[in-house]
Amino acid sequence: MDDQHDIIDIKSSEPADGAPPSAVSAIPADELERITADVVRGLKTVYDPEIPVDIYELGLIYRVDLDDDRLLTIDMTLTAPGCPVAGEMPGWVEGAVRGIEGVEDVKVNMTFDPPWTPEKMSDEAKLELGWL
Repeated sequence: MDDQHDIIDIKSSEPADGAPPSAVSAIPADELERITADVVRGLKTVYDPEIPVDIYELGLIYRVDLDDDRLLTIDMTLTAPGCPVAGEMPGWVEGAVRGIEGVEDVKVNMTFDPPWTPEKMSDEAKLELGWL
């Protein structure tokens, strides 16, 4: 899992020595690593009901941020704006990560910019769907 979508961005309100805000965190590195693994594991339990691949491998998760107040913000999309579970999917995602130790609150944002394309899928997803 070396893909860019494996990384949780850190948001800190107080960067040190001119460092960019995403480089500074009050959360210890080992805890952040554990939270990241738990978030990925949680996201991989959510499936689009029409596609037998989890939303993480499908590339529907665009961004995951964890701030110093331990608010986990997830930006996600759907394979199509007219997806029949569009109203339910953000709740499924929130439920999948809400109980993670070290996360105080969860916010899921739906976006269609940029639109999802099959190129966003991992090789694992493509293999599962017979595209490789």
